[in-house]
Amino acid sequence: MDKGIGLYPLHRCKTIHLVRHAQGIHNVAGEKDHSAYSSEDYFDAQVTPLGWQQVDHLRNHVLETQLLNKVELVIVSPLLRTIQTAVGAFGGGEDTNGADATPLMVANAGSSDRHAISSLNSPPFLAVELCRETMGDHPCDRRRSVTEYKAMFPAIDFSTIESDKDVLWKPSPRETADEVAARGVEFINWLWTRKEKEIAIVSHSGFLHGLLSSFGKDCVDDIKKELSIHFKNCELRSMVIVDQGNLGTDSTETTNYSGKVPQGLDHPSD
Repeated sequence: MDKGIGLYPLHRCKTIHLVRHAQGIHNVAGEKDHSAYSSEDYFDAQVTPLGWQQVDHLRNHVLETQLLNKVELVIVSPLLRTIQTAVGAFGGGEDTNGADATPLMVANAGSSDRHAISSLNSPPFLAVELCRETMGDHPCDRRRSVTEYKAMFPAIDFSTIESDKDVLWKPSPRETADEVAARGVEFINWLWTRKEKEIAIVSHSGFLHGLLSSFGKDCVDDIKKELSIHFKNCELRSMVIVDQGNLGTDSTETTNYSGKVPQGLDHPSD
């Protein structure tokens, strides 16, 4: 059969919105001198002032497209720059005094010079280690303790992270492209087990490239090329996950209707 339009039951699909973090201080230094990525000066790099402008523009897009009303869950890599990007783009806006909601971000978190961000009217946020950046060698990709993050981002759920300290990042060797791609597949398989149907994921260029490189092998060249393009800072791309292998999900879509109510003869017409 020629490649073309596909048709799948809706309950076998999920919509995901992939986002790369805003510009971090390590990006600026690394563009000038690639060896800066190996410097401890950029440990768990925060978003730059220009990066926060990028976050503000992304948030405007999220509001204008009504995406904030559709996303049921925000999954975020537990690194400072991704968390700052996620709460800035998908959070409840600037925290207001007296609002009965735990802040997603306290004021000036991570030297941001930003107001606190409320969790009011925002989707839940879940930190997940599987979608971290390529690990090893680069201190900018080593995370802080969960205890430190909880103090800065009180409303984010860190319960999936088993260790307070970062036990996954090692000075060497750095993860290979194949290892990152395998982690991306593991992440997508885990994502499929979630009940939510529309999910935003805020992650990193290396991880997102590795994830997408693992898919699309059966697609035409133009789609393969589209999937292989590296993400710009604060870029958002929306995609659909399809269960083609009967991996299992909800048995029916909520908009499906079983019919034959009330019961009666149901012979096919000639």
